[in-house]
Amino acid sequence: MIARLQGELVESDDESCVLMCGGVGYELQCSLSTLAELQEKKNQTLLMQVYTHVREDALQLFGFLSMIEKTMFLSLLKVNGIGPKSAINILGGATVNQLLSMIESEDVKALSKLPKVGKKTAEQMILSLKGKLVFGENSTKAGKKDLDSVQAQVSSALVNLGFRSQDVDKVIGSMDFTEEKVSVEEGIRQGLSALTNI
Repeated sequence: MIARLQGELVESDDESCVLMCGGVGYELQCSLSTLAELQEKKNQTLLMQVYTHVREDALQLFGFLSMIEKTMFLSLLKVNGIGPKSAINILGGATVNQLLSMIESEDVKALSKLPKVGKKTAEQMILSLKGKLVFGENSTKAGKKDLDSVQAQVSSALVNLGFRSQDVDKVIGSMDFTEEKVSVEEGIRQGLSALTNI
């Protein structure tokens, strides 16, 4: 499975981009928000997080500029009725923090306005994800700045990415969360680096 790619951005349109890595061009399906950011990065060397989706008749790659967006994408895939294409469309309709807010506040109406999301799917998103998405930089929950909260958010995100909880706990324990030296995103980045070497 391809988890990340580093290469030159050679082209992008309103659905995907092409990253040239070692002479091979990889087409990555991206959210509209990511594609908007990529408009200004043509011919630059980028490191993109990748989700590999394998079907009987196709192999698709989905690309993300941030680990936070990929984590939300993977969380959406756990919702009944949401596949990779739907998840990437949803991420194009709202930021990760907006999605967090909608889900935690059980805002079915707002969720239903997202691309390819009806009332039934919106309700399923809330049922499946409320209380479990605690990796956002601007979580609506009180006490976000609390060190335990940051640590819990990093741990949750890494477990959601498929790593074993015992390995995550070991890596988290070695990080310095004092005085907010490690942000959520930085914690996830450090955790991924350490976990891939276990």
